[in-house]
Amino acid sequence: MEHTIKNFDALVGESALRKDALTIAEAGYAAVDVGNALRRTLRVEGNELVVIAPDAPGDKRYSLGKRRVFFVGVGKCAFSAAPVIEALLGRRLTRGIALDISSPPEGLQKIEALVGTHPLPSEENVRATKRIVSLLEAAREDDLVIIIVSGGGSTLLADPAPGMKVSSEAEIFEELTAHGVPIRELNIVRKHLSRARGGDLARAAYPAEVLSLIASDVPGDDLATISSGPTIRDDSTALEAEAILERAGASLPVGASFLETPKEARYFERITNILFLAGRDALAAMQKEAQGLGYAVTIAARPFSGEASALGRSIAERLRAAAPRAALLYAGESTVTGATKAAKGGRSQELALAALEEVREGELVLPFASDGRDNGDYAGAIADRATAAHARDHGLSAEDALARHASTDFFTTSGDILETGYTETNVSDLIVALKR
Repeated sequence: MEHTIKNFDALVGESALRKDALTIAEAGYAAVDVGNALRRTLRVEGNELVVIAPDAPGDKRYSLGKRRVFFVGVGKCAFSAAPVIEALLGRRLTRGIALDISSPPEGLQKIEALVGTHPLPSEENVRATKRIVSLLEAAREDDLVIIIVSGGGSTLLADPAPGMKVSSEAEIFEELTAHGVPIRELNIVRKHLSRARGGDLARAAYPAEVLSLIASDVPGDDLATISSGPTIRDDSTALEAEAILERAGASLPVGASFLETPKEARYFERITNILFLAGRDALAAMQKEAQGLGYAVTIAARPFSGEASALGRSIAERLRAAAPRAALLYAGESTVTGATKAAKGGRSQELALAALEEVREGELVLPFASDGRDNGDYAGAIADRATAAHARDHGLSAEDALARHASTDFFTTSGDILETGYTETNVSDLIVALKR
């Protein structure tokens, strides 16, 4: 059997609890595969594109006929979506652009693959963004534009405000991230620093008909926050962005100013925004798998957020208080504050490191990133008593590693790191917590 988790067998060892946790995690990964999600959402019937939206009262249909059909994909799902869109639409697709951060897919015929940078914007991103905007601006009223928006789009859709350089935006992003600014506020700032966020792609595509399919990577699935809402009418203002920057002690370069996002209703009258993939899909699949393995499942009522180390301890404490055969499942996004550029680690690994100090025999906490990249080459890590034993064997201190934000070095040395490679999807961070 081929595993999404590449070191599945090495991690399991002789632990039944580890095998269960990793099996549940793989069910989550399968559920958020972009190709699977798109095939659940879209189909062509005759000369119509049919959209099956779980939150909508009925299917939505788009006439294909003789109209031109364009595609734009932005974010960590773009390259995995592009071949599916080409296969679905075939000759009906006029042309498209996919902007992602991984290796381009082979065999694309009508969709141009552009590679950008992440997590910091770059001149490559600016050039690619201008290409996308130019394509959208060429769309006419009787055209159909299909846009797929996914995590990472905020960084990729870089087209700096007058007086700004993309390097200045990168510096602002790093400063706000270091201060632990929540993703919603961070993206309010970013909406007002680029001419391709905060509804700007909707404005560029106007007056064409637009179907925007959105994969959520933010807690609460706020469509206006995901990738800074390029197809969503923005309710925030440049004044709000300025206030967020001031609270974090940051500032714009001299001579630069925030842009205002488009507010005119006409730009959004012919656009339909649909959430087609989110952490809830992973949670539902993990719940089913865990129940099949005999666990009583509790899914957290709200997406988790806050400091990763505090969350790790609190989840371990909740697990300790749970009954035997309990499975606690979470989706969300934590933060790590105070880490220097030299620190090696990510949110999920740091959460596991903090949980390691609290877990007892027969308990396990497995936090992991859905995109397989927890601020580096690894997806997450396992925290259980076997990890603690491995740490002792290697002379590792969880407390010291936490203080230095050095979770990757800790878990690669102990051998309890999670390896998936880049999964070409991105919904949120996920957590499986099990009690034997």
